[in-house]
Amino acid sequence: MENVLTLMAPADGLDDSMLNRVRSALKDLGADTLSPSWLAKGRAADIPFGLLAPGQADAVARSVLNGAAVDVVAQETVNRRKKLLVADMDSTMVIGETLDELAAFAGLKEHIAAITARAMNGEIDFKAALRERVGLLKGLSADSLQKTFEGMEYTPGAEKLVATMRANGAFAVLVSGGFRFFTSRVREHCGFDRDLANEMEIIDGKLTGTVFDPILDRTTKVETLLAVAAERSLPLALSMAVGDGANDLEMIHAAGLGVAFHAKPVVAAEARARIDHNDLTALLYIQGYSDDDIVG
Repeated sequence: MENVLTLMAPADGLDDSMLNRVRSALKDLGADTLSPSWLAKGRAADIPFGLLAPGQADAVARSVLNGAAVDVVAQETVNRRKKLLVADMDSTMVIGETLDELAAFAGLKEHIAAITARAMNGEIDFKAALRERVGLLKGLSADSLQKTFEGMEYTPGAEKLVATMRANGAFAVLVSGGFRFFTSRVREHCGFDRDLANEMEIIDGKLTGTVFDPILDRTTKVETLLAVAAERSLPLALSMAVGDGANDLEMIHAAGLGVAFHAKPVVAAEARARIDHNDLTALLYIQGYSDDDIVG
């Protein structure tokens, strides 16, 4: 079959009756289908199909599921397993926004989080918002960076996503509009091959409120995807990009498979694939990995 529809649900939320209902709906639209196959019993399954566009299969599956907590991704089977992963950090590989958590040490978390939310929704310019937020932290002890890192939580499935893809020959890049203090540590923990992010100025153990130029933004993210793919002689069809904010949209659009992960509304609305209910192991199921294939 030239296409495959993957259905994923947390906490054993998927059953045979749901799969069979979706398969029947695909057949009613004229699709040729094969029997569903489990990638993770109760959590992820594939329905191979042909004679129907992936977008149509997505739409009919969502209609049949009628708001159930199930993620749906339809795609061509060719080039399904990706050889390049480019991932955002904040609210993607880690839970929450590191700059917002850092701001808590200055008593400014709510104020700065409100600016972050507007920037991630694409309501205000990302570079200006970053400079404004960091400027508000002028004078904060640099020790707060380490304390913020120590309180950081990884998104479930983060380590497995990187480890499994790398074990199968993929190259993994972490690219963030945040800061290298955090990305370098997340890279090391998760096993990314490379990380890129912004740098803030620290003098005499205190933040000066300055971000060094050039600021890494949405353009840098997509340029990184394109550059690494070219560097490794990989067609973009073999790339996956994942993120949640407006500054991730260009790389999500450019990748062979761009995934909006628990994303802001503007991103979820525009991304070809989105994960709203599951953790990052969903990005492995999308590629056809079963639980037996997952590393870690």
